[in-house]
Amino acid sequence: MKILKKEVEKYLQSIYGSSLTIKKIGNFPLEEDEIKGFGYGEPLVIEFEVEGEERKVVLSTMRGDSFGHDFRSDRAQVLLLAHETFNNLSRHVKCVDVGAVTKEGKLISLGESEEFFIITPFVEGKGYFLDLERLKDSGLTTLDRERALALSDYLVEIHSRKKDSPELYKRRLRDLVGHGEGIMGLIDNYPSDWDFLPSIYFENLEKKCVEWRHRLKEKHHRLSQVHGDFHPWNILFYRDRDFWVLDRSRGEWGEPADDLTALSINYLFFSWQAYKRVRDPFYTLFLLFWENYLEKTGDVEILEAAPPFYAWRGLVIGSPIWYPNLEADTRRLIFNFIQNVLEGERFKPEEVASYIE
Repeated sequence: MKILKKEVEKYLQSIYGSSLTIKKIGNFPLEEDEIKGFGYGEPLVIEFEVEGEERKVVLSTMRGDSFGHDFRSDRAQVLLLAHETFNNLSRHVKCVDVGAVTKEGKLISLGESEEFFIITPFVEGKGYFLDLERLKDSGLTTLDRERALALSDYLVEIHSRKKDSPELYKRRLRDLVGHGEGIMGLIDNYPSDWDFLPSIYFENLEKKCVEWRHRLKEKHHRLSQVHGDFHPWNILFYRDRDFWVLDRSRGEWGEPADDLTALSINYLFFSWQAYKRVRDPFYTLFLLFWENYLEKTGDVEILEAAPPFYAWRGLVIGSPIWYPNLEADTRRLIFNFIQNVLEGERFKPEEVASYIE
């Protein structure tokens, strides 16, 4: 990372509101007016003069590591929190500002930010969930089969990209169980006085998922490019087999079973809602989706990784927060599925109907 001295001066002037002169920056030699050797975790001491007063500040960044700081967004979270909290504690060194370094070496301030946003193009299309709604009351069409295959082929394609990072694979499994959007976070947002299931059910469920994490975490050869939230509301078909995907989540790399379970559980969910069991047309699409993926990837090991991811997705569709109007019989099938899918050593797509018993 390279930063120009003039950019540091410009940034500090935006903070202090006056022209200033930099006297010294750390121990790094200046060469052609450029600071070299500045990297993540390497603080710079900046000495400068403003309105006749000598001042000194420390400019720090964070180094990426495997302790929850793998992604830039992780590190941004830590630094933004520091900016919010340092000045609220007596005797704590104050935070002057929080900012970012651009690719061009410019320093920009984020200190006045309140919330963040993203802008994406608007694309035409209809959510895949509308196809599943229609199938409750109509027969299977050739297009329905082709779309299930197109979605399976898409995962075959993106999962073919692999990454060698054992610690990141462990991170993703840790997030699956312990993250606020993961299994424990979902459980903590179930009502504490919910009369549908006793709290001991969730306690045992967490323990079982921790066991699965330890069973899987050394399978880091499986780390692949993923979408991370591949469900029917994030898929827009705009023409026959052609679709857009939305809202990629939780990082670029992960366990392929994440994507397979996120979509395929919805074939089951719509069938459970309509028929209180697994039956056609949803059963046909479920098997078509899975069998096409397994045939083209040869990744039968994914069946050993699928159970805790199915449990996670089951907790989503079973939640009284996300689905408050779900019929009790359907909700009961979901929790039977969660419990049973965690009991075996591998998921068996061809026996999926038995998982709700």
